[in-house]
Amino acid sequence: MSGERRRLSWRRRRPLRTRLALAATAAVALVAVGVCAAAFVVIRYELLHQVELNLTQSASRATQEVRQNGDAPRVLSADCRYLAAPACAQVVAARPEQDPRGRESYRLPVDETAREVAAGEREPYYSAVTVHGRPARMLTTPLGEGRALQVALRSDTVREGVRQAALLLAAVGAAGVLVAAGLGFWVSRTGLAPVARLTATAERITRTRDAGHRIALPPGGAQAREDELSRLAASFNTMLGALEQSVAAQRRLVADASHELRTPLTALRTNTELLARADRLTPAQRERASAALGRQLREVTALVNDLIELARDEEPQPLVEQVELVALVRHAVAEARGHWPTTAFALHVAPAAEGAAVPGVPARLTRLLTNLLDNAAKFSDGTVESAVLAVGDATEITVRDHGPGLAPEDLPHVFDRFYRAEAARALPGSGLGLAMAQQIARAHGARLTAERPEGGGALFRLRFGG
Repeated sequence: MSGERRRLSWRRRRPLRTRLALAATAAVALVAVGVCAAAFVVIRYELLHQVELNLTQSASRATQEVRQNGDAPRVLSADCRYLAAPACAQVVAARPEQDPRGRESYRLPVDETAREVAAGEREPYYSAVTVHGRPARMLTTPLGEGRALQVALRSDTVREGVRQAALLLAAVGAAGVLVAAGLGFWVSRTGLAPVARLTATAERITRTRDAGHRIALPPGGAQAREDELSRLAASFNTMLGALEQSVAAQRRLVADASHELRTPLTALRTNTELLARADRLTPAQRERASAALGRQLREVTALVNDLIELARDEEPQPLVEQVELVALVRHAVAEARGHWPTTAFALHVAPAAEGAAVPGVPARLTRLLTNLLDNAAKFSDGTVESAVLAVGDATEITVRDHGPGLAPEDLPHVFDRFYRAEAARALPGSGLGLAMAQQIARAHGARLTAERPEGGGALFRLRFGG
């Protein structure tokens, strides 16, 4: 447990760049050491194999000579003391009693394994021996008739070659580890540069509370380098842009709300102070002040409710159901006739639009249509025309008035919060109705647009699907 805690503590203390560099260094170092070790094994094997080939050739020649001459067990050649001399050889008997050690002693080491080869009980084998204090490689092979042939060659060159190869490969491996360390730190520094910039930007935003900072991308943007870190930086910039817009929208909402609330709250305070001195007012003045106070309270309540509705980004999912658009429009037009008894409302329903339904919250969609109809009735000098049409795979609802219409400079700002055109500033309202309608439309996947139709007035199109 304590060891695990130490590892976790080490990881927390070490930055990601250092850990990545160490990991890359360790990986490359393991590869370099493995390659050097494999190369050492191959070199050593090849050098020994070459000596063994020479021993095999020498043993073949000596075997032919012994079999031709019928030599008894004895030393054939003892020149192994010299590096450039040919192989030294001797014939060994299978049993010690056949050994002419009384007349001549062997120059190469003889053991029970060599006598087993002479007796045919063991396969030929190579061994490392020492002859005249020098290292040698020896081959023991059977001759038949209870004899074995031993052939040896000096292996000084092999041992020296193996030693030099080991030193050279160790130096190469150490240099590879150092180069791997340098490259690992360079790669980690270069590869994690976007992460470092992202971290610095996030820390700067946390410190300054300013979402306007961005991460510097390579020339050409994220498309110039199709890698994960560049795409992460581009996505982070996109997120910062959305955050900046959200913060700006929130600040504008707070500023606009405070501006819009200032006037009715001032009027409320004035009427409240006036009613506080009701004993000094006539009954008619008190009645007018009470009526004004009630009206202003309703206006402030409606404004606060609208602000709460606008602050909600999406519709509550449990309330979503299939809503028939024709029935919804007929209900909204009927309510509008009750709210605006002096305004004529006309409704046209295309036969192809009958039965069209969309998923949504009925109360919210009713609020959307009510806002459009109220806005049209407020400005219309004649009949407010509504229609439900089938346009391809889409269903479209239109609301048109015959009032002064929308000025070209007002058209891009019709759905902005608290925006009121020059012609509408003398009329009652807070400028939130169309903004709320746009938000409800977007929450239901619909598209709400405003137009300046021929013949004057304003035309609003609400399209579902398509």
